[in-house]
Amino acid sequence: MRQSFLSSSIFTLMGISLLTGCPDRTISAVDPQQGRVEYKDIPVTVNRDIDILFLIDDSPSMADKQNNLANNFPNFINVLETIPGGLPNVHIGVASSDVGSATQNGTAPAIGGGGTGSCSGTGKNGALLKGLASAEITGNFLSDVQPAGNPPPARVINYTGGDLATTFGKMARIGATGCGFEQHIEAAKRALNPQNTANQGFLRPDAYLAIIFIADEDDCSLKDPAILGPESPALGPLQSWRCNRFGHICDVGGQDSNQMNQVGAKDMCHPADNSQYLAKVSEYVDYFKKLKKDPNNVIVAGIMGPDTPYQVEMRAPPMSTIAQTAVAHACSYQGAAGIEVADPSTRLTYLLNQFPSRSTFTTICQTNLADGLSLIAQLLKTVIGDPCIEGNLADVDPTKAGDQFDCSVSFVVGQGTVDQTETVVPACDANLSPKPCWHLVSDTVNCKASQHLTLKIEGQELAPKDAHIIANCVTAEQ
Repeated sequence: MRQSFLSSSIFTLMGISLLTGCPDRTISAVDPQQGRVEYKDIPVTVNRDIDILFLIDDSPSMADKQNNLANNFPNFINVLETIPGGLPNVHIGVASSDVGSATQNGTAPAIGGGGTGSCSGTGKNGALLKGLASAEITGNFLSDVQPAGNPPPARVINYTGGDLATTFGKMARIGATGCGFEQHIEAAKRALNPQNTANQGFLRPDAYLAIIFIADEDDCSLKDPAILGPESPALGPLQSWRCNRFGHICDVGGQDSNQMNQVGAKDMCHPADNSQYLAKVSEYVDYFKKLKKDPNNVIVAGIMGPDTPYQVEMRAPPMSTIAQTAVAHACSYQGAAGIEVADPSTRLTYLLNQFPSRSTFTTICQTNLADGLSLIAQLLKTVIGDPCIEGNLADVDPTKAGDQFDCSVSFVVGQGTVDQTETVVPACDANLSPKPCWHLVSDTVNCKASQHLTLKIEGQELAPKDAHIIANCVTAEQ
């Protein structure tokens, strides 16, 4: 059907990567015979508040990667500024993966002798950090919000000495001397715990929550402090390989901790939920989702090592010539001071996968993290509300004059639950009725894709306030 041009307040792109295939369209599907399908999902009631936690690995191998993150952070902000209405109301905090030798069930003795990579007590314990920006930020996180008003008053910020991206670049440089047993997920939990008085004010009850992991080793959130005991036949050398051996299961080549300790290729790896030593990732998933009334308001992303390939090898650890069992690096790149590497992120990948359509991943093995940061920001833009059609829509009937675009649009309440309800929204006629109805328009200011199209609901105010507008539009063959 031919569509006239409008402006939209309804759709979101479900991440750049999702444009390459058809989603599970159990709601009012279209027939994508002419090409592929672009999926859109946006809440009827737009929320521009988002709290963003960067959980940054500060172990000794992370100096180059922290600089990479800081130098390319403007790309993250640049994408957020393209959201209709401009930069959303953001709180941005940074926490470290170092929670010392603390575990869910106690604290192990200090290890490492107090030098770089040592672990003791509760480490930084999830406290929000200001890095090199300590003198430029009031409080312990960045705040940049737009107060209500017409015309809008000036934004209220709590930082001086530069713009938001520049200040974050300083804040993200938290050093690379932290505990070498990185408890990324536990640290995020502690940072977001409402009882953590050090971080009061960061989490807003009605804001979206984004948790972004920056790491070059997998999570080692501990349950039993015994895993940090001295070298023994049962545990092996006191190295982070213990986190893999007792925290992962590989259906091919590693079905228990003894098989995991054997040199060779592994495949189909996932967290060991029955591990004696490591905490269950699924419990953290539940915790993060329950921080919000609607679990779809939690977004999780990772810039980290890929979860494959997974290979066990013999390799001497730093400062040693004696080969020990270790996981082979999953990726590498040429850094400023030499070759930089990252290991398979089995537990972190599992965590991300429990947030379908609310998570994204990019490898940390890049000399320039600009694209990875842009991808994460695009996901946040999607969740908040991006009205633009990113793909090229197909003309489904070239025999007719003008473009004949094919979309299905619905109001959906309780999406993905047993109480889900759907109301189909028809296309508008020449008189923009019957309301509610949808149609397309050009928006060359906000929509940068080649067709500059957005999609608008006429009579959107008739939708339930807690509804999402779900759409599938047929795109052209690439």
